[in-house]
Amino acid sequence: MKLLRLHLWLMVLLAGSAQAAVRMSNVFSDHMVLQREQPVTVWGTAASSEVVTVRLAGQTATATSDQSGKWQIHLKPLPAGGPHELIVSGQNTLTFKNVLIGDIWICAGQSNMELTLGAVDMPATRSATNPKLRLLTIKSGQSNIPVNDVLNGWMECQPQTARSFSAAGYFFAKRILAETGVPIGLVDNSWGGTGIDLWLNTAELHHAPELDWLLQSHEKKAKVLNDQLLKHLDEVNRWLPLAQAAKLQGNPLPDAPKAPTGGGIGGIFNGRVAPLTRFPLKGVIWYQGEQDSKESDNYLAKQRALISGWRAAWNQGDFPFYFVQLPNFQEPPTTPAGGDGWAHLREAQRRAIRVPNTGMAVTIDIGDAASAHPLNKEDVGTRLALWALHYDYGQTNLVCSGPLYKDMTVEGNKVRISFDYAGHGLMVGKKVGNGPAQEDHAGKLQRFAIAGANKQWYWADAVIEGDTVLVSSPSVPQPVAVRYAFAMNPTGCNLYNRDGLPASPFRTDLWQTPTANK
Repeated sequence: MKLLRLHLWLMVLLAGSAQAAVRMSNVFSDHMVLQREQPVTVWGTAASSEVVTVRLAGQTATATSDQSGKWQIHLKPLPAGGPHELIVSGQNTLTFKNVLIGDIWICAGQSNMELTLGAVDMPATRSATNPKLRLLTIKSGQSNIPVNDVLNGWMECQPQTARSFSAAGYFFAKRILAETGVPIGLVDNSWGGTGIDLWLNTAELHHAPELDWLLQSHEKKAKVLNDQLLKHLDEVNRWLPLAQAAKLQGNPLPDAPKAPTGGGIGGIFNGRVAPLTRFPLKGVIWYQGEQDSKESDNYLAKQRALISGWRAAWNQGDFPFYFVQLPNFQEPPTTPAGGDGWAHLREAQRRAIRVPNTGMAVTIDIGDAASAHPLNKEDVGTRLALWALHYDYGQTNLVCSGPLYKDMTVEGNKVRISFDYAGHGLMVGKKVGNGPAQEDHAGKLQRFAIAGANKQWYWADAVIEGDTVLVSSPSVPQPVAVRYAFAMNPTGCNLYNRDGLPASPFRTDLWQTPTANK
């Protein structure tokens, strides 16, 4: 968002306040969802020192606005339910109808989160009527400083509203609703083509010493921008009397000074995330990384900073943060070392699940070699929902992930790999389309590679033994490292658990660049 637009927007808000009308953030509207079992925060503006009363679900509370007209009220936590009316009154009265109490999940990231239900599964929109699912799409722009409001309001989930909403988010909520019946509010806060830097909470970067270089870069750019803004302010002050004179004389207005554009590190957080942070939430689902394929060495630190920065902004503790590991894409490699394309970034994503209360949906089996935007978003949303159902909705018997590399043990000329989330056992699997993965009884594990201390990689034989995989090659008599599906498009990778969920690509080594490929 250009700063001039932001200035005009703020002027409108200030004008509304000056007229003594009680005004609310746009996150409050008919059909909205308020977070259950958390204090309900209601805020807005009014005339200075105006008494504002809020009524919701049998609760009544009042507050007096401060000298600038701002006010905020906290109501006691409420159980899931509704619909209710939220009534806010001062010198005027605002009534928000059809309000549900449930769980709010923010759907953030880039184009694969943004891809709409109508674009990927138009038939699914015909059955998308669900009065317990509410949708809010954020359309605000970037900002150099945190802003107080967003554009747009809530909508009830109907075919016409679901059609233009995040498909991954929709299928995530659909599964949770089917299992729990708890009302869900989805906030689609995605933006295609955006790198992770734009989503960072720069106010918290000082807690990430490994990103000190990024913070210093941000501070230098912020100083330059501040100087540009001061210069722009002088230009506006010179322009205003000329414009007023032209208006009085009936002449065309002179061209307005061009404002410096927003953007840079934290631009989307400031413009589209910060305005939501007073609105309690259940958690976040995140699908991003395609734009940062050349940032794989830094991506792990940035994703940790992203999660910690958002949690600090909400001040709700370690709320759930579930993300999508990038899918397979482009042509498959022919060499066993792999490491091309998104391989290293997927590895960074896998390591990010060490952050408390996070989870990762593996999608290495549902990509599209010809498109960076695979259409199967039903499996994406469902696999994200499994994490939430297991850890946040009490379904602890539900297996929420495919096998995730745990550790390795060298046994003579073989390496034994063990896994977390082996579920009900490992299997050689085969998945076709959106159907469930089936055991391939005649199949053999593919896309395992093995290397010795010389760092030369060879395709390996891999055999399932219980909840482990035994990996070997006659070309590597003294193995030290194993890789699985460590490539941009590891076509044929087929390790699953019997719950139908694919294993994540992994590598046991930390070697930067392989010396040879065999």
